[in-house]
Amino acid sequence: MAEDNSLSRQMFGLTVRKNAHPDMRRLRREAGDASLHGNKFWKSSCLTMDYLTKNPLIKGARVLDLGCGWGLGGIFCAKAFDAKVTSLDADSSVFPFAQYHAELNGVEIQTWHCRYEKVTEAALKEFDAVIGTDICFWDKLEAPLFNLTRRALRAGVDRIVLVDPGRPPFRQLAERAVEKLDAGYFEWQTQRPIKAKGCILHACA
Repeated sequence: MAEDNSLSRQMFGLTVRKNAHPDMRRLRREAGDASLHGNKFWKSSCLTMDYLTKNPLIKGARVLDLGCGWGLGGIFCAKAFDAKVTSLDADSSVFPFAQYHAELNGVEIQTWHCRYEKVTEAALKEFDAVIGTDICFWDKLEAPLFNLTRRALRAGVDRIVLVDPGRPPFRQLAERAVEKLDAGYFEWQTQRPIKAKGCILHACA
């Protein structure tokens, strides 16, 4: 049977299933509903991919994808930059969706079930880059993500790129990182393949 293109998206070299796709329905039955909003494609993923297309990682970079959800940011890094990707989330029910999309797009990822505050400086020394998309959606996430960013810089992580549609908790995080960690914080938008806008926090060791 021919693939129904209306049930998939093409973006930045990736194939991404829509929620109505039979495979997504099957995975939801098998894995259960995600408890921390990692239950679908988020438009901010386009901002992450667009920014990294214009500001690429080094080939073979070791990448930690925070709050990975479906894992699209990390999968993009694996495909575009031959990155060695670890996809982290506090909700293990998202991992079947991330692994599915990795296999669909011909790459491999590792998964790590962990909360932000449990990611140690020693563990962060194993990574060249940390990315995260749409992960600071509650006020209570701002402090753990700020502290993780600070630990990553202390660990010598080359680049930290966090992307968000512009929610207040993220803007608070970004402003604090600019003040305390010499980070950059700026608006970003893209028109294709999906119109999206938001902001990016970028920090370098």
